[in-house]
Amino acid sequence: MAQRHPITGRRVAIWFVAFFGIVIAVNLLMARLAIGTFGGTVVDNSYVASQHYNAWLAAAREQSALGWAVTATRRPDNRIEVLTLGRDGAALRGVVVSAIASHPLGRAADRRLAFTFVDGRFVSDAPLPAGRWQLRVEARQGAARYRIVQGLP
Repeated sequence: MAQRHPITGRRVAIWFVAFFGIVIAVNLLMARLAIGTFGGTVVDNSYVASQHYNAWLAAAREQSALGWAVTATRRPDNRIEVLTLGRDGAALRGVVVSAIASHPLGRAADRRLAFTFVDGRFVSDAPLPAGRWQLRVEARQGAARYRIVQGLP
């Protein structure tokens, strides 16, 4: 038969200190990890951003009325390929495409991408390093603008 240890004040104090020591250590670890991976805020002042909401809605309606379809994909050589299609499904001509690639967690600096028109598609001049990126693409044709934000694996 196993020997039973009596519950003493010292034993309770040790369990009490050990329990709360573990809880505090886990909380400190989680706080450190949270602070270390914080990528920043979306907007610095939500009230000021809300003042532009109606303008953003109007721009979204104008963009939707264009009837364009803009998609971005990563090629095997890590260059970014952007396809711009008009309302009729044909590749748009005379469009200027630009993009900014940003790392979702802010671990890498933003990269501006320049594009060259090749065979009905826009191909970035430089490859994008491997990893997860968020791509903000803008296609312009005269006064018309079409913007997308797309994640790339």
